Amino acid sequence: MLVLAFNGSPRPRGNTHRLLTTVADEMGRHGITTEIIDLGSQTVNGCSGCGACRRRQDGRCAIDGDPLNQWLARMQAADGIILGSPVYCAGPTAQIKAFIDRAAMVACVNGDLFRRKVGAAVVAVRRAGAVHTFDTLNHFFTIGQMFVVGSSYWNMGFGREAGEVSQDGEGLQTMVNLARNMAWLIKCIRLAGDQVDIPPGRREVVTSFIR
Repeated sequence: MLVLAFNGSPRPRGNTHRLLTTVADEMGRHGITTEIIDLGSQTVNGCSGCGACRRRQDGRCAIDGDPLNQWLARMQAADGIILGSPVYCAGPTAQIKAFIDRAAMVACVNGDLFRRKVGAAVVAVRRAGAVHTFDTLNHFFTIGQMFVVGSSYWNMGFGREAGEVSQDGEGLQTMVNLARNMAWLIKCIRLAGDQVDIPPGRREVVTSFIR
């Protein structure tokens, strides 16, 4: 069982990484492997709105100059996805926003590639903007028919300089509880297997309000 955790921070070993590592360590205690991918330190292009992913129906983005297509393939094979970001100007980083814009578009127009996978957002914050960032990241899961995991508080930790988030005891506790809930749900889905009928989740009706 595998979870991919995308670190949207340009600082690969900053507070976001510390929170994701806390989740990964606890998941490991429950038999789930978590791989942290540092996308924030890489160049991730934004969506060009070309519509090729809808026309081609091959599960790929037409922009091939960054690792997104590699990540998309790995996300389809994973059991769960975590999106982590620090707060920049009251929102997620530009890198992870570009990532979720393109990944969500490709996934949605190709039959919801991540449907019924388990997802969670993790936010590192100095002072304000955490809830808005958390909400933005969660939009990626909810539009793709994924299951969003909760914890004992919203999934955020407070700190400014690298490592300071380790002083947020409640934040670390939230990460541990998140990992436990996520591991439990992934195992439940695996156990259900073919024993429970999968409900249809079609996208047959698209309404435009332009007259």
